[in-house]
Amino acid sequence: MKTRITELFGIKYPILQSGMQWLASAELAAAVSRAGGLGIISATRFMDNKPGLLEEFEKAKSLAEGKPFGVNISMLPHKDYSDCTVMFFEAAYEARVPVIETSGRSPAEYIQMLREWEKADGRDNEHDRIKIIHKCPSVRHAMSAQRAGADAVTIVGFECAGHPGMDDVSTMALIPVAKDTLSIPVVAGGGICDKRTFTAAMALGADGVVMGTRFVATKECEIHENWKQLILDSKETDTMIVQRSVRNANRVWKGSDTAQWTLATETSWDPEADHGGKQLIDVLLTRISGKIQRVHYIDGDTGACLFPMGLCAGQIHDIKTIPEIFEEICGGCNEVLDKLRDEFAD
Repeated sequence: MKTRITELFGIKYPILQSGMQWLASAELAAAVSRAGGLGIISATRFMDNKPGLLEEFEKAKSLAEGKPFGVNISMLPHKDYSDCTVMFFEAAYEARVPVIETSGRSPAEYIQMLREWEKADGRDNEHDRIKIIHKCPSVRHAMSAQRAGADAVTIVGFECAGHPGMDDVSTMALIPVAKDTLSIPVVAGGGICDKRTFTAAMALGADGVVMGTRFVATKECEIHENWKQLILDSKETDTMIVQRSVRNANRVWKGSDTAQWTLATETSWDPEADHGGKQLIDVLLTRISGKIQRVHYIDGDTGACLFPMGLCAGQIHDIKTIPEIFEEICGGCNEVLDKLRDEFAD
């Protein structure tokens, strides 16, 4: 396959792995990259731990067999740690990671910082410069990223697991507008997991896709089997949005005790008595912090934390290897197109 995304990142297939917190490890990223996509390591697994992140990059290089990979740098504020954004960029720059994915807030100052480093070191050329892709939930934020110098954008719709933004706009509505508005490549996220949804996203104008929930339900993903089985057992109606009240909308599996507690806590919150929501945030973090999530991803207690899950869970019915997923999606998209040609033929 050849798209602007495969050309930009030097990959075989226009499929990116989402930078899922705690799950986006060197092992998972390398498996995606070896299969022909772009694997992503989550930098937030190494808050205040630059040596650990550098070691993770070296591990990914050894496992990826020369294939490119990237790192997700989430710039959202974190209550338990200092702002590690500059440290994450420093580590990626020192390790010569070929792709940085930013998310959470405007990447403008960091893109400028990175380009200044590259210019000073003579790395401001097409071969050596790090490619920047910014992940966001709206076209207006994507336009800002383009103006800031991003090489590409990922736009996630309302269907996605995790943080779909506050506007409740679907992938189907976002991608055509983004394609018509932006000049840089556009990656579509939200609701994509198989050959049909991949083909649909590309037909809408996407230059590539990003997947999260589908990559969790793989043999390579290092999460307890209970969570993988949960995806297989779930329907498209088994998720909900929480954390709207703190302007950090989060699509999660609605069946956990933690998700129901979060919803009830937000529903009973009195915004007039809590200016800025600080008290609510403190209360929520007693049960939904990333540290708690990490523990239960390992022990398999599916009721004890929030679990991001996309609407595409209703279409996932088996645990596959990552190469099998790529074969099904990339090998099967022509079947989808051929079927449509037959149906549309006079």
